[in-house]
Amino acid sequence: MSAAGRPPRQPGSALLFAAAALAALAAQAAPAAASPLRVRVVLHEGSGAVLVRGGSAGPTPLRVWSDGSQVRLGSRPAGRSFGFSAAPEPAGLLEVAGRRVRGRVEARADRRGLTLVNVLPLEDYVAGVVGRELPHSFSDEALKAQAVAARTFALHRIGRSLGDPHFALRASTDHQVYGGADAESARVRQAVAGTRGEYLSYAGQAILAAYHASSGGRTAGSDEVWSQWLPYLVSQPVQGEDLAPEPYWRASISRTTLGRALAPLGVRVGSVVSLRVEDRSRSGRAARLRVRGSRGERWVDAGKLRRALGETRIRSTRFEIQPTEDGFVFAGTGYGHGVGMSQWGAEAMARRGADYREILAHFYPGTRLEPELPGVAGGPP
Repeated sequence: MSAAGRPPRQPGSALLFAAAALAALAAQAAPAAASPLRVRVVLHEGSGAVLVRGGSAGPTPLRVWSDGSQVRLGSRPAGRSFGFSAAPEPAGLLEVAGRRVRGRVEARADRRGLTLVNVLPLEDYVAGVVGRELPHSFSDEALKAQAVAARTFALHRIGRSLGDPHFALRASTDHQVYGGADAESARVRQAVAGTRGEYLSYAGQAILAAYHASSGGRTAGSDEVWSQWLPYLVSQPVQGEDLAPEPYWRASISRTTLGRALAPLGVRVGSVVSLRVEDRSRSGRAARLRVRGSRGERWVDAGKLRRALGETRIRSTRFEIQPTEDGFVFAGTGYGHGVGMSQWGAEAMARRGADYREILAHFYPGTRLEPELPGVAGGPP
């Protein structure tokens, strides 16, 4: 998954969000043909230098860095901010730290170091997400469903920015994984073009279009994972996820490793003696675990422990725990937080003959597939 890899923030005033989102997006989207909606994507944050080449940066790699007060191009100062433009189409690309992107790149200096933001049309951004989020071999209808979900998620985040001109999406699982032009293919571009401008709405607003790799047979409701109920993110049955490369997984965790993961969560029970699932959510995921140690018992949230142990190691909270001589084995199914669209479930539906509209209707029940962008309001979930 990527989308909404972290819990959404609590909603504020619905009227304020909707009004600000409507004004910000309408200003960007009209006239759509002349000035397409653009998004801002963080490519780099930190103190290190980054090599940029192509377009206005020139054919030779240019070392871009920050001295804390201004951007530097090699040894030359360039002020607190500086912009690079891609070459005209069809080349139309900039290379930033080995990743090729469309549009332009803004470099800014601040106390944290250097921030690089890719500014590009929404549809190009969606192509760069779909091509990283799904295998290019997926069915056309699954790719289209992913394109709509990625576009919707971006619009939702833009709406929540309340018109902040510096707001940017992150190119990671914090928001959506974005690979730039390197993630594109002819089939990905075709899926994006075939759904151009389409997004999902609920009560007139772009939804939080969460998604994940696989659900383990049933998706989770948003309230199970984020303690926030959203009417279009409810638990749904999923068939056919055995298509996934590793539908079932196991992870061995030593008692020492478990103790180190529990300590930052405030769970200190001495030497861990036992660990078991105490409560499960409605969709069958572990919700609360009981930890017994040499110095007492405590309870811990299963999602927090999963993050502490590593979300690529403990792939979901749909697991059982088995004690071993040296520690514990987590045996589970599914990959990701489980909310919203299962990507492998979408592929299974497509192979059974469902089109992208049917896929989206199953995973986001009660939503409306809007045909175009102008007037979208992407406020609180």
